[in-house]
Amino acid sequence: MNIIKTPLLDNINSPDDLKNLSDVELKELADELRQETIHSVSKTGGHLGAGLGVVELTVALHSIFDAPKDKIIWDVGHQSYPHKILTGRRSKMDTLRQKDGLSGFAKIDESKYDAFGAGHSSTSISSGLGMSIARDLKDKK
Repeated sequence: MNIIKTPLLDNINSPDDLKNLSDVELKELADELRQETIHSVSKTGGHLGAGLGVVELTVALHSIFDAPKDKIIWDVGHQSYPHKILTGRRSKMDTLRQKDGLSGFAKIDESKYDAFGAGHSSTSISSGLGMSIARDLKDKK
């Protein structure tokens, strides 16, 4: 059995937990997050490449922005695997893509951190535009 060590990730329960980490710690966290993503997806199956391609981006977005107030929109739903781990769903990653388990995509009713139910690809720009127009129209009332 391959046991991975993730001392920084073990203390992350929400994006707020990233706010006080140093740049060195954020890099280490990204390395741990990559290992955890591989470990999780190797058990359940899934599209591994998309999530691995955005590990550092996911850490950066969650360390800088204030999700869920600031909306993070994934273009490819499978990019959300590292995001799921950082947003309190790590313990459920073994249910990824399983009946009654975590979705293989971002899913609005799964977490307050999922601003949009991303599918396979190419819907992020139109969704982001729609969200920003809705925000602006709401602010005008």
